[in-house]
Amino acid sequence: MADTPNLLVIHTDEQSCWTLSAYGGTLVETPHIDSLASEGAILTNFMVNVAVCTPSRGVFLTGRYEHVHGAYRNNIPLNRDEITFAQALKDRGYDTGYAGKWHLDGPPRPGWVHPERTMGFDDAEYMFNRGHWKKIEDTDMGDVQPTVFNYRTMGDEKTYPTDWLTEKTNEFMTRDRENPFCFMLSIPDPHPPFTVRPPYDTMYDPADMPLPDTRNEENQPSWVPNRQAPEDEILRKHMAQYCGMVKVIDDCVGKMLDALREKGILDNTIVVFTSDHGEYLGEHGLMGKNQLYETAYRVPMLIRWPEKIPAGTRIDRLVGSVDFMPTILTLMGFEPCGREHGRDASALLRGEEIEWDDICYIHHDPNRAGVFTPNYELAYVKDHDAILFDRQNDPDQVNNLFDAPEHREMIATMTADLAAHHASVNSPSAEWLREL
Repeated sequence: MADTPNLLVIHTDEQSCWTLSAYGGTLVETPHIDSLASEGAILTNFMVNVAVCTPSRGVFLTGRYEHVHGAYRNNIPLNRDEITFAQALKDRGYDTGYAGKWHLDGPPRPGWVHPERTMGFDDAEYMFNRGHWKKIEDTDMGDVQPTVFNYRTMGDEKTYPTDWLTEKTNEFMTRDRENPFCFMLSIPDPHPPFTVRPPYDTMYDPADMPLPDTRNEENQPSWVPNRQAPEDEILRKHMAQYCGMVKVIDDCVGKMLDALREKGILDNTIVVFTSDHGEYLGEHGLMGKNQLYETAYRVPMLIRWPEKIPAGTRIDRLVGSVDFMPTILTLMGFEPCGREHGRDASALLRGEEIEWDDICYIHHDPNRAGVFTPNYELAYVKDHDAILFDRQNDPDQVNNLFDAPEHREMIATMTADLAAHHASVNSPSAEWLREL
């Protein structure tokens, strides 16, 4: 029987599934991240419930929807009384720590997070609230600020944020200790700005970047903003730099796995890799996230733990970010807190056959709501056009089926279920959803 496992959560910012070879991506080779899938589990339909940084992070950490945890939009603090998975593990004797972007403490930037606001992550010296700098340096400034951030200067292999934060993570994980640890590394990349350090800045040729077929799409729903994507030449440059940022991340994942292996604790450390939302990069003429197309919601989720997760496990069932906290606590042998909205998917990770409702609900904001099933995405925006996309036959989401007569009965059933769900969790969207 293995000892009580450690937990390492590697959480990136704005990373789409197509960036990883494990998800069928061909632009970037990601052998280190892919190894988590080949030696553990890959969830092919893992969805964030909110495709915006702050509320998505809150859902992932607490297992509760954004209207309850309080951080319902960007730059709003997480409620102080929320219980994160780190707090739950700290209460069970774990050493806990965090490094990188937090984005759950309001508007300050960088906003070094005060100890009373670290939400169970005790070793949080390198937890900053928000920002996407390209260079971070250690300084000798006492308690004022342990590092210097620089937007205008590009870092190197020591000071580029992904590298720098990886080093801090390895320092924490390889300390001699009596207790198991829980550590979360929150990498600010590959979120814009679209720049990366050498040699990754020239590793991918813009001319090789395939532009999305939907970048000039017309006849879009009324809630889609005017074209955000830049001209094709600039978009290709952005994509090449984005791929470079992903490659840095993969190389740094390799360094973390090597550190755990050399310490002799790799197989007794649960390693999780995921992101807070995806990036459109020109799809539907959009940049960033914050809309209802699937690319912003479907993100990587890979978990390695040989003790409980059979190598090569593939999970195609729909699992949401709200499900992470009860799932990881149960997988580790602990009872969930009992306050979570999410479900326990640990049996799926163990390769067991269980009854599972294949559904994931969108909690975007009070005026937007939707649902993913294996075959469809249905979403509403109050007082605007609704969408229904066939996930199997229309992966680019260009053919809105909402007004198709043959789908009326199914839409009515899905809408009733969506309204019932929001009512069950006292969502502010429930009132107008009932009237549809």
